[in-house]
Amino acid sequence: MSFSLSALPRRPLILALCTAVVAALVAVAAFVPLPFTIMYPGITVNTLGGYDGQKVITITGHPLRQTSGELRMVTIAATPPQDSVSIGAALRAWPDPSEAVVPRDAVYPAGQSVAQVNAVNQQEMTDSQDAATTAALDYLKLSPSTVKVQLSLAGVGGPSAGLLFTLGIIDELDGNGTGKPGAAGDLTNGATIAGTGEIDGSGAVSQVGGVALKTKAAARDGATVFLVPQAECGDAEAGLPKGLRLVPVTSLQDALSALHALQTGTGTVPSCS
Repeated sequence: MSFSLSALPRRPLILALCTAVVAALVAVAAFVPLPFTIMYPGITVNTLGGYDGQKVITITGHPLRQTSGELRMVTIAATPPQDSVSIGAALRAWPDPSEAVVPRDAVYPAGQSVAQVNAVNQQEMTDSQDAATTAALDYLKLSPSTVKVQLSLAGVGGPSAGLLFTLGIIDELDGNGTGKPGAAGDLTNGATIAGTGEIDGSGAVSQVGGVALKTKAAARDGATVFLVPQAECGDAEAGLPKGLRLVPVTSLQDALSALHALQTGTGTVPSCS
C-alpha cells in the first residue's frame, strides 16, 4: 500500500485549526461588551440615624422621642454605565443569588445621559420624601404648617424608601403609631427593621422592584424583619436569607399594625407564605 505523506496530517490538522479558531472566538467573546448591567445589594441606611454626616430625619415644631432600634431603608446597586459587562462576567453572575443580570436599558434608559438618569432618580426621591412626610403627618393628625420635616439622603435616588421614611417620622414623633401625644414605646421595640416600598400621601404602599437583592442587603446589615409590598412576596421569598422574616404590607396602617403586633406579642403578623 502506498500513500502520500502530505495527506496524512490533513484531517488532524483541520481539527486542530478548528479547535484553535473556536477557542480564540470563545476567548474574544469573554471580553466583548454586552448590553447588560449587573445589579447587587446596595447600602442600607437607618432612617432614625444619620448618613454622610447628616441626620436623615430632622423635625422641628413638635416634641421628639428618644428612639431605639433601627428602621433601615435598603438599596440596590449596579455596575456603572461606563463599565462594560463581558459574557464571562455575565455567566459568573447569572447563577449567583446575590447578583442579577438585567438589560442595560432597564437601569440606564437608552437616549438618556447619566446626568439625566441621576436627575430622574433624585426627583423620584424628592417626591417620595414629600409623600412620606404627608402620610406621616396626616396619620398623626399634625399640621404641616407647624411641624416641619426635612429628609436628607444625599446621593441616593428613587422612590423605594418612602415607607421607611414615613415610619421613621412617626417613630420620632409618636413612637407606637397611636397618634396620642406622649405615647411610649418604639415601633421597632429595639430591633433592626428593614423594608422597602413606595408610599403616596394617603399611605398606600406600592411595589418597587429588586426585593430579592434588597433582602440580602437587609440581612447583611442586621435586620431580622423585612417589610415588603405584598405584590412582591414571591420575589422576596426567592433566596430569602436565613433569619429574615418577611412581613407583607399594602399600606402604612398594615406596617404599623404588624410592628405593633411584633412589639407587643399580641395580634397577627401577616406572612408571605
